[in-house]
Amino acid sequence: MRIAKVIGHVTLNRCHPTLQGLSLKMAVPLSLAELTSDQTPAGDSIAIVDQLGAGLGSVIAISESMEAAAPFRPDEKPIDAYNAAILDHLDIRPQ
Repeated sequence: MRIAKVIGHVTLNRCHPTLQGLSLKMAVPLSLAELTSDQTPAGDSIAIVDQLGAGLGSVIAISESMEAAAPFRPDEKPIDAYNAAILDHLDIRPQ
């Protein structure tokens, strides 16, 4: 699981039939340095299925790979990332 910041919404012209009705967001995974400061995320953005209603700027926990499709079982959906939680607060402690 990774932590990411929502940077936008995804609008599809055409989509796989199993994705109809799902909300997609664009998010950038955050590094530890980006989590502990206010610097702008510099990573590559990814499309994430969002059923929790995360807004622009929300910090979310994302599951990826097989775990991303788990909430939809036994249906099969072609997704790689899923919004598992909207995070209100992060407590990062140095080791």
